[in-house]
Amino acid sequence: MTAELPTGRAPSIRDVARLAGVSHQTVSRVLNNHPSIRDSTKARVLQVIEELQYRPNRAARALSRGRSRTIGVLSASGSQYGPASSIAAIQDAAREAGYYVNTANLTSVDTASIEAALDHLMYQSVEGIVVIAPQVRVFDVLEQLSIEVPYVTLQSTGRPNDHALSVDQIHGARLATRHLIDLGHRRIFHLAGPQDWIEAEARMRGFLEEMGAMDVPTTAPILGDWTADFGYHAGRELLRQRDFTAIFSSNDQMALGIMHAVRDAGLDIPRDVSIVGFDDIPEAAHFWPPLTTVRQDFAELGRRCIALLLGTIAGEDPDKFREAIIPELIVRGSTGPPAF
Repeated sequence: MTAELPTGRAPSIRDVARLAGVSHQTVSRVLNNHPSIRDSTKARVLQVIEELQYRPNRAARALSRGRSRTIGVLSASGSQYGPASSIAAIQDAAREAGYYVNTANLTSVDTASIEAALDHLMYQSVEGIVVIAPQVRVFDVLEQLSIEVPYVTLQSTGRPNDHALSVDQIHGARLATRHLIDLGHRRIFHLAGPQDWIEAEARMRGFLEEMGAMDVPTTAPILGDWTADFGYHAGRELLRQRDFTAIFSSNDQMALGIMHAVRDAGLDIPRDVSIVGFDDIPEAAHFWPPLTTVRQDFAELGRRCIALLLGTIAGEDPDKFREAIIPELIVRGSTGPPAF
């Protein structure tokens, strides 16, 4: 066959697909040496690739060496501390294993945007994908798509076959809540993260489970937005009633805002209000007073994530890599017994 060269631009994967009479996903599979492609289809696609001289750098290396040694990260998390730390940990662990990381950041989580991001990663001949998408709706879309390489997610949805490796957020929230109960607090509020965020839901669940297990009455959690500004304004509203002695905040930034509101009200932390956060951001030890919080081991998460992904690529049983990472309660000066 003689391929028609596109005029005025470099050939694209869609040109290859059109001239070979296949889908662009099939071209991606050929570039990734996927075993499901028939030899006749592979030969036809490779012929068009040669005629068009279609050679993305990573794809060319994958064709010549059989492997790209590249892992893709699909991120829909913005700049929040936890997801950003997870990406950094994955990059470090991948580098140690001799892999590159290519990240596709989603500005929208609709189906078309997710498909485009996955296509971008597949064009780079990634051998596997890590999904860092805190929102439930991203996983609703992923369930409808066919991802042709192994992938792992850093958020557990609790669904069957959710490919997850995660920090046990429920356990971490229970640690924080139990710490406040053990100090003698019985009027504890929870400032939760945004609705639809998997971690926020898990931390809320852990709080409610521990309160229930210890037979402590609860009020409805307050849904926040992860920001210190929200924590500050929520704290000011809550302090109008003063019907609590402790707050468990779903992240450290909102905890910082609450601490600001408490001090503005002329109250003392922890004598008047005890506060616990979640994440242990680097600044948490330097809040005043230093913040009691739940620490996640992001370095270990990155190492295990890469081990799971590379093990799956090599055909190993993924379940042996999937043990959840247990967070740690870091007790500092922001918590103490209530002043009865």
